[in-house]
Amino acid sequence: MTPHAWIREFPAAITVCDPTGIILEMNNRAVETFASDGGADLVGRNVLDCHPEPSRTQLAGMLAARTPNAYTIEKNGVHKLIYQSPWFEDGEYRGFVEMSLVIPATLPHHVRG
Repeated sequence: MTPHAWIREFPAAITVCDPTGIILEMNNRAVETFASDGGADLVGRNVLDCHPEPSRTQLAGMLAARTPNAYTIEKNGVHKLIYQSPWFEDGEYRGFVEMSLVIPATLPHHVRG
């Protein structure tokens, strides 16, 4: 297995951008999810150009401040967990990763001690 080969077919849409928002990589699910916006052709474009206000301003602030963000959404009856986080290489800030994972409409919550 080549390094990180599992990411290609992982069942979450994974998009990776650099610190300025330029999309570096998208896995298969991300390409499918954003097909109507350009799919694989989004690689090399700025993720900020893909978001309307106020999301664009919020994302620009996250890129600058390096702050993670997590939330759930429902779109067309599909529930998703969205997790956006800075990523680092050898301790150096390299940009952001967004993961979008389909989840059940009701999700159990467990408190472990």
